[in-house]
Amino acid sequence: MTRDISIAHLSAIDLSPPALIEAAAEGGLDAVGLRLIKVTADSPGYPLWQDPAMMRATKDALRNSGLRVNDIEFVKVTAETTVESLLPFFDCGAELEANTAILAPYDEDLSRLSQTIGALSEAAQARGLGVVLEFFPWTSVPDLATCWQVVQAAGDDVGLLVDSLHFDRSGSSLDLLAQIPQERIPFLHLCDAPVLPAYTVEHLLHTARAERFAPGDGQIDLAAFLQAAPDAPIGLEIPRPVPMSAKGYASAFATYVRKTRALLDTLSAT
Repeated sequence: MTRDISIAHLSAIDLSPPALIEAAAEGGLDAVGLRLIKVTADSPGYPLWQDPAMMRATKDALRNSGLRVNDIEFVKVTAETTVESLLPFFDCGAELEANTAILAPYDEDLSRLSQTIGALSEAAQARGLGVVLEFFPWTSVPDLATCWQVVQAAGDDVGLLVDSLHFDRSGSSLDLLAQIPQERIPFLHLCDAPVLPAYTVEHLLHTARAERFAPGDGQIDLAAFLQAAPDAPIGLEIPRPVPMSAKGYASAFATYVRKTRALLDTLSAT
């Protein structure tokens, strides 16, 4: 069975949601992830619930292209995060018929973090959305093992988002990845990058946010990663240093899809 492939908004964060959807359709993708909440000072977010005109244009682009929204992102879960503050975000995801909302760990108290995630999951579930927690090597949840502990404490409906870059650079375990129930990992993030003996925080952040490679163009053992991971949909998250035109992004997306399909075909043949 052919896996669905989506494109994460960070791969073309300067494109508005309608423009991203149009480029994704031209590039042969099945779905998109939309960044509805601004994450860093120098990259945009698109809070569609505050912009009715752009919401209409986004829904028109989805309808015209036949694409769907795989995920909405992303919530920095801190000690101050409240469910009430995020209801517009979840309502927007429901209106877009998204599958999943991505949460990120920014609370050092892991017990409180799990409780907050559990409460957010309940609010999302009431709107037909799942939630996943993504781990990052520079946060309070730096690796797969810690993420799995937090997610289990948060509740049975909470999932994990495993990104091949963060998985590799955190030294996470392939054995553990293979043991986690498939239903807890509804999709994967995939990219490639150089592999170095060690990484500074600055290097981790730069690569994650601005300089990733298409599958096969770096040194991460993506074959081992995909063989251990569930046979789940794939979200390509491949930000590059220089912004492109919409046509340029569409061409790049087509290349990413081709290389991803080739990798998957190779694995299915072994």
